[in-house]
Amino acid sequence: MKFFVVLLALAFAAPALGRTMNRCSLAREMADLGVPRDQLARWTCIAEHESSYRTGVVGPENYNGSNDYGIFQINNLYWCQPANGRFSYNECKLSCNALLTDDITNSVRCAQKVLSQQGWSAWSTWKYCDGALPSINDCF
Repeated sequence: MKFFVVLLALAFAAPALGRTMNRCSLAREMADLGVPRDQLARWTCIAEHESSYRTGVVGPENYNGSNDYGIFQINNLYWCQPANGRFSYNECKLSCNALLTDDITNSVRCAQKVLSQQGWSAWSTWKYCDGALPSINDCF
């Protein structure tokens, strides 16, 4: 009986864990969503350093009490509405939980908005992704 309860708990918890992508799967999905190919190496680098390509990651609390969500670790003070009702500017007009799903469409669209408003340096890991990066061409 204990085994069944543990198995049932894991079955319900599994979807909350998100999925782990890799450099090429992320690049291909982003290309399918219309992200310019010349940006893909940067995006995959950011995802690698922010979340290890994991979609379901909520980062630890930041100095200002905010958290970062999803594969690109998008901040809930500015970009998405946290489930706890805490104030957010919610510039992407979506729930932070929408950034944690296996479907990366919301994460990509929101990350593109961050990029358009703040540039690549909006991500603290940008220092690892500035300059020459390995070609993404082998993914296609």
